[in-house]
Amino acid sequence: MTATLPEEDLEQHFEATIERDQRIEPRDWVPEGYRKTMIRQIAQHAHSEIIGMQPEGNWITRAPSLRRKAILLAKVQDEAGHGLYLYSAAATLGADRADLTDKLINGKQKYSSIFNYPTLTFADVGVVGWLVDGAAICNQVPLCRSSYGPYARAMIRICKEESFHQRQGFELLMTMMRGTEKQREMVQEAVNRWWWPSLMMFGPPDADSPNTAQSMAWKVKRHTNDELRQRFVDMSIPQAEALGVTFPDPDLKWNAERGHYDFGAVDWDEFKNVLKGNGPCNAQRVAHRRRAQEDGAWVREAASAHAAKKGSSA
Repeated sequence: MTATLPEEDLEQHFEATIERDQRIEPRDWVPEGYRKTMIRQIAQHAHSEIIGMQPEGNWITRAPSLRRKAILLAKVQDEAGHGLYLYSAAATLGADRADLTDKLINGKQKYSSIFNYPTLTFADVGVVGWLVDGAAICNQVPLCRSSYGPYARAMIRICKEESFHQRQGFELLMTMMRGTEKQREMVQEAVNRWWWPSLMMFGPPDADSPNTAQSMAWKVKRHTNDELRQRFVDMSIPQAEALGVTFPDPDLKWNAERGHYDFGAVDWDEFKNVLKGNGPCNAQRVAHRRRAQEDGAWVREAASAHAAKKGSSA
């Protein structure tokens, strides 16, 4: 629908489309607040995929076997593809990919706090696949029904691939848990470090989340942060039992009355500190992305010149 009608009528059409649970498409008129919200969310998601290549990419040259190297290469490649899908979805809202990248490396846009933690051992590669991608699945499967069409459609393929990543992480950990005592200790130590940051991935508690209410009203999100966090905890406990690992939370126990697991308090001060740029790897992650952007400038220039040359000769 083009913006030829009065804005009041366009607003009513937009709200009616949302109410009918139909998709908003790039051709449709949207309120500026909706457009900015979608660009912010999609860009943050895209940045997370691109920055998220670094913690695991760090282990490609040190993988313990050719098979593990090939698996890790494929996964990192998938994450690059996810970033491409998402930047393309943001472009349908008028966002420029180069501008989004500049905002990322200049600290004006965020990415998931989880990627500011180091991968200290190869067990971390498995735990990232199991817990981090598992949390991503909880977050992202509902986004396949997001009200913005290009985002929702991109999420369908992304979720299928994230599900595979979660399984391969679990398989790696299961293999290590069947190995030596040292390997089992390595897995448990990695689980201890990644559990709480994984819970932080869902964002702040609902009471402290400034964007949740509006995103729910626009059906950008389908569940609150706390609902998704609880779903992740409930999903993870049986998997941990199957692996033979425990989570570093003495308050973790089944609550028959609620039908869910109770869990301890998340350290939200740590979460806020990491978001402010003070996490273990914030500076390293952004510096690496800035360096890649600068080193790749000649490739972008050459591609643009080639495209211009082909266009002029057509």
